Amino acid sequence: MNCSQTWPEPIVRVQSLAESGIKRLPHRYIKPPSERPQTRVNSQDHETINIPVISLEDLFARDETLQEATLAAISSACREWGFFQVVNHGVSPELMKQARDTWSEFFGQPLEEKQRYANSPSTYEGYGSRLGVEKGAVLDWSDYFFLHFLPPSLRNPEKWPSLPPSCRNVIEEYGNEVVRLCGDLMKILSINLGLEEDHLQKAFGGENNNTGACLRVNFYPKCPQPELTLGLSSHSDPGGMTLLLPDEDVAGLQVRRDNSWITVKPVPNAFIVNIGDQIQVLSNAIYKSVEHRVIVNSVKDRVSLAFFYNPKSDIIIEPIKQLVTKDRPALYTAMTFDEYRLYIRTKGPCGKAQVESLKSLRS
Repeated sequence: MNCSQTWPEPIVRVQSLAESGIKRLPHRYIKPPSERPQTRVNSQDHETINIPVISLEDLFARDETLQEATLAAISSACREWGFFQVVNHGVSPELMKQARDTWSEFFGQPLEEKQRYANSPSTYEGYGSRLGVEKGAVLDWSDYFFLHFLPPSLRNPEKWPSLPPSCRNVIEEYGNEVVRLCGDLMKILSINLGLEEDHLQKAFGGENNNTGACLRVNFYPKCPQPELTLGLSSHSDPGGMTLLLPDEDVAGLQVRRDNSWITVKPVPNAFIVNIGDQIQVLSNAIYKSVEHRVIVNSVKDRVSLAFFYNPKSDIIIEPIKQLVTKDRPALYTAMTFDEYRLYIRTKGPCGKAQVESLKSLRS
């Protein structure tokens, strides 16, 4: 994949800006008025709306009625929201808390320690502060750490933080558990599409050693003027499926619902699951990837862990033949995941522009 080897401008760490005590937001982070977060919600109803919350516990019950109800709830969430929260998913709350605490500790390390892992746009692997390589672009108010987990050939624990001392072991254990959960969810999504349970997994490249998985840990520092910027600009995820471990204390994720932004209210010990562009393409838009963004606040730093479960990088992704009919022709042109994600690595977050552009190639 051809990506620039260097950033177009010197990198400024957002955490360092925040900790310097600035009172005004630097111009590079001020979004155009149309992209700024709303200072208040449009209606009182939005304060009580949340994405669906689904327990996976009943999937393993002997009662088929309970199993079918869970499958139906996930199907509806994938079709109507593109987002849902899962609880009783089999990943221990202790491990979830340990993962979040470990990464909070990493971002609390001195700058020179974190700088050892400074990344480049060639792979994004490591400690970063921007997405996209367009010179002069308006930036997001966040830092991050990005690493590869699958396939094993790309996994390199030497590039993972060595401080805190538990970090690499926690990444390994957490990653294995989340990969297992992703595999379970892929079976559910396949069944709900009327396919064999392993169909989506095969479309991704087969067993886990052939699929892709990576982790981006997001750090959103306190912001002096949060009403003028975003922690992460509006986008849909370019990969297959994302499992987000959110900060449970401070909400930040917003999901587009019609013409409004709904702030997701995290449920204790839940993962937030969202459909990525690749599953939208494979399902021929039966399942939807949905625009989302992140707001920041002036009171508290936030940490979240986004685990991306992706197709094999060189496999062709196109609508599944069983889901293409005379009444519902193929909506998207074929493309490898590597070709697809080059767009966002170059342009940065751009709403739904990327996946929608594949439609125009068909028309």
